[in-house]
Amino acid sequence: MSANKGNKSTVTPMMAQYLEIKSGYPDALLFYRMGDFYELFFDDAVAASEALDIALTKRGKHEGEEIPMCGVPHHAAEGYFLTLIRKGFRVAVGEQMEKPEEAKKRGAKSVVRREVVRLVTPGTLTEDTLLEARRHNYLAALGKVRDEWALAWADISTGAFHVMPVGQSRIGAELARLAPSELLTSETVDEELREVLADLGAEVTVLGNASFDSSAAENRLCGVFQVQTLSGFGSFTRAELSAMGALADYLNITQKGRMPMLCPPRQEAVSRLMSIDAATRRNLELTRSMQGGRAGSLLAVIDMTVTAAGARLLERRLSSPSREVDVIYGRLEAVQWGTEAVAADGVREALRRVPDLDRALSRLSLDRGGPRDLASIRNGIEQAEAIATRLDGVELPDLLAGSLKGLRGQNDLLVQLEAALVAEPPMLARDGGFIATEFNLDLDEARRLRDQGRGVIAGMQVEYAELSGITSLKIKHNNVLGYFIETTALHADKMLSPPLNETFIHRQTTANQVRFTTVALSDLETRILSAGADALTIEKQLYETLKAAVLDQAPALSELALALAEFDLSVGLAELARQRDWCKPKVDDSRAFHIEGGRHPVVEAALKSSGEVFIANDCSLSANGDAASVTLLTGPNMAGKSTYLRQNALIALLAQMGSYVPARSAHIGVVSQVFSRVGASDDLARGRSTFMVEMVETAAILNQADDRALVILDEIGRGTATYDGLSIAWATLEHLHEVNRVRGLFATHYHEMTALSAKLDGVKNATVAVKEWEGEVIFLHEVRDGAADRSYGVQVAQLAGLPKTVIKRARTVLDALEAGERDRTSPKALIDDLPLFAIAALPEPVPAKSGPSEVEGKIANLAPDEMTPREALQAIYDLKALLKEKAG
Repeated sequence: MSANKGNKSTVTPMMAQYLEIKSGYPDALLFYRMGDFYELFFDDAVAASEALDIALTKRGKHEGEEIPMCGVPHHAAEGYFLTLIRKGFRVAVGEQMEKPEEAKKRGAKSVVRREVVRLVTPGTLTEDTLLEARRHNYLAALGKVRDEWALAWADISTGAFHVMPVGQSRIGAELARLAPSELLTSETVDEELREVLADLGAEVTVLGNASFDSSAAENRLCGVFQVQTLSGFGSFTRAELSAMGALADYLNITQKGRMPMLCPPRQEAVSRLMSIDAATRRNLELTRSMQGGRAGSLLAVIDMTVTAAGARLLERRLSSPSREVDVIYGRLEAVQWGTEAVAADGVREALRRVPDLDRALSRLSLDRGGPRDLASIRNGIEQAEAIATRLDGVELPDLLAGSLKGLRGQNDLLVQLEAALVAEPPMLARDGGFIATEFNLDLDEARRLRDQGRGVIAGMQVEYAELSGITSLKIKHNNVLGYFIETTALHADKMLSPPLNETFIHRQTTANQVRFTTVALSDLETRILSAGADALTIEKQLYETLKAAVLDQAPALSELALALAEFDLSVGLAELARQRDWCKPKVDDSRAFHIEGGRHPVVEAALKSSGEVFIANDCSLSANGDAASVTLLTGPNMAGKSTYLRQNALIALLAQMGSYVPARSAHIGVVSQVFSRVGASDDLARGRSTFMVEMVETAAILNQADDRALVILDEIGRGTATYDGLSIAWATLEHLHEVNRVRGLFATHYHEMTALSAKLDGVKNATVAVKEWEGEVIFLHEVRDGAADRSYGVQVAQLAGLPKTVIKRARTVLDALEAGERDRTSPKALIDDLPLFAIAALPEPVPAKSGPSEVEGKIANLAPDEMTPREALQAIYDLKALLKEKAG
């Protein structure tokens, strides 16, 4: 049943209000606040009950039909929001904007006023429970003005805000780098890039063209940052203004006018970053494994940061390696300091106690924070001061020296927060109990009355007993009189007479007792009864004051958080280098690419966990001038070709992000682009076969790679007929050599291609060594110069467990084909001459009875510890003679 039909005059006032609010958010599930629950009605209820696996009930009728309803508790709503967001829904949060008592003042049947206070979407999450602490949650916007494109992105949970111009051909690669949770586009752009956007899997939100108007955007952004002009932040193109303006407009819509704290926009340039397209990121498993999770990715293996901000910075650096030698050098110097400095370990320990300052600041700015966020700011500043003090007088590389300056300057705020807050405050301000004693005298008094009212009354009773001289005087309480002073009729005349009657005011006389009050007692009673509410009110006021003090320092606190993240990343990478025996790479503007003893970091970590050792290999792709340098790699499946290809690409990425690398030594001339085509699968949703996917990816490489690109290709052409595949692979390698002039690794099973090394100066052959022993293949995982003499496919099939009859038949066919190749006989003629495959005619081979040979028996009987050198030498002569006799 739709929520939009029906005449409002025929529905209850509450349902009329619901329908009116819902009409403004037709594409979202409306969470309608009713007391302690959020309720959903009509189609929203049906969809939510199924998505959340909660009971679907009914409430009243609408146009003669029962109204479907479901609900979730208000205090647990965040978890339900996350489930719905992950399943592709959006949520409009409708809150009660007044108390029921206030509504009743307008009339007995008045409905509590409700408004949507927030639209929850994938790119606008801020709560810790809804986010991954160690990952950014980007909201991106793609703007286009005439033929210019730009991309803006922000993480409202941290305040990060960036923008960059981007060519249309680079849009897919940049979106793959950022992996935004939500992407904003105009209707025109969505149609133009539908195929590219579909590949990325991001949630696309289409806004009206007005949101992307560049002229309105400038005014909108000036309002956000409260400036007269944006020129202080940079010189922005119309396309950049369009993208940033759309992002700001969407935040205003979803946050209902409460703009999150955004840092001033930082311009980035494509030319400063290594280009890595979406397919390459998937193939290399940089931040996500092929299975889609973080486990098994390069990021998971190298992440030794101890703070959430440091982990997010690591992911940014890994996703966006630099092309600027000075920047790379500065980062490597910082890591080197971490590997050598004694102070680094102490810094790392202090960093373990650093909370997530960025997200605490964001929640406070959006009024979704609480006392615990204030404590996070306090603890973060405290640890920053501790680190700065620890590093006083320590010589630091430039990058960390600059970060050190950002750690100081918040002493006044720290003193205020330390004095104001208890050690472990509650999450919500409404719970109270987060302001420390002795910070505010009025609060201390309210708490004393709230918590020790009985003791205060007892103290007043003693005071009045002394004043009156009546030791039997009591202060009591009942529901009619409240607190009162009671004495016997015998003593009442004294209290009714001057001067005591000026203090004690008669209230009631009973048969045996007389009751009095005083101005002070009445005032105390009022204060005791309201003390709890007063204490909470005072705490809330103090919370607002402290929050304002924190937000006043927001820009400086953001810099402090970034400085802590920089230290965390540097010492984390240093710890990684020490533990894994990684080396500092040499990175320059040459076209060198020389790695000694390189290893694949993810595979090595997996082998180490099972007690195995990774076999290191060298790689030399250094090119002369602008010439190409391509290694053509042959060898059997399972020998490690794909691992070798990937490890060298990963080493280049790690070096240019500013990390040490898994090698004995590495010299890398700056790589502008990394392209990887390693493995492929069908794209059934778009009607593409494996071969078609492979060709699309290969086409992208041949059309885009420049002479500073690093290209790794594995088994190009294997998805089609042999000669077709060979011809495509051959032509691809020639193009990479002659036109693109890349540095690259090209793995193939087409041994005919090894002839290219004699024709193309920049091509050399290499192979992954194997050994054959008694019909089985042993993988050595060593890369050597030269070409493989065969593929060992049958041996690998045998290792995989194919039936022995199939293996035997395969050997027969292979021998015939190889003989025919030598005799230049056509394969068809050879196959026609072979006997038909018949399992019945090929019985299982009976293994020969085997036992130790005579030579092995003699060796087994030797006792080396009991032999003299002469006897040992004679034994060797005897064994050699026996071998010669057997061979003869």
